[in-house]
Amino acid sequence: MPDFSRALFLDRDGVINRRIPGDYVRNLSQFELLPGAGEAIVRLGNVFGRVIVVTNQQGIGKGLMSVADVAEIHDFLTQKVDEAGGRLDKIYCCPSLASDNDPDRKPGIGMGLRAKRDFPEIDFARSLMIGDSISDMKFAEKLGMPFIFITGENPAPENVTYSCRSLADVPELLTRTE
Repeated sequence: MPDFSRALFLDRDGVINRRIPGDYVRNLSQFELLPGAGEAIVRLGNVFGRVIVVTNQQGIGKGLMSVADVAEIHDFLTQKVDEAGGRLDKIYCCPSLASDNDPDRKPGIGMGLRAKRDFPEIDFARSLMIGDSISDMKFAEKLGMPFIFITGENPAPENVTYSCRSLADVPELLTRTE
């Protein structure tokens, strides 16, 4: 039975779906789930009471895609996770530009605080953030959450305690460390 005080926070691009280097996933035709990501979300959802996506999407603020484009991507993602037998409890998205200094934009903690308001049982110290950027890591640190860095083909940055090449590798890492 999942522990509802434990939430799994996931970044989107580069963790769940393929990142487009130097660009944005602007529409559903560009959205590609990474191998094993859906299955990993299912497995992790058996441990974590909440599965939450927190994603910066400044392409909206730049006018490169619309809120409707991103909503279509998130609906598709939710459907794919549901079809695999998992769940996404909520997807929080910050469309602001980095220059806007919006507290919702990671490394700001606004999306985490919104999740806590929506799911008051969340205990950040018992939760986990998985991301592929320094801003994801700082988001986790500011909320007092453990963090796993997804490296892809790159080496993990310094000061990273845990890293994996992909989200698909995370369930095995958690099994070894718990």
